[in-house]
Amino acid sequence: AAVAAESSTGTWTTVWTDGLTSLDRYKGRCYQIESVAGEENQYIAYVAYPLDLFEEGSVTNMFTSIVGNVFGFKALRALRLEDLRIPPAYSKTFQG
Repeated sequence: AAVAAESSTGTWTTVWTDGLTSLDRYKGRCYQIESVAGEENQYIAYVAYPLDLFEEGSVTNMFTSIVGNVFGFKALRALRLEDLRIPPAYSKTFQG
């Protein structure tokens, strides 16, 4: 859950715009966690993000939102992005 929050709406600083909108609409959600077979204290977390979090047609915005801050999250010893699935509704916003 902390990874989902940190990679979507989480921040260490107070942001004045937080009071202008409900962040629940933009939060990433961890919907499944699995232990890695044969590995102690290693897990696979499945995280879903609302499409409203991302700017339409921007791969840069999408990747920055998902992986930008979370890889510096000190609560984790290690983190790896293994798979990324882009819904057709979001893919259609890209040119080309």
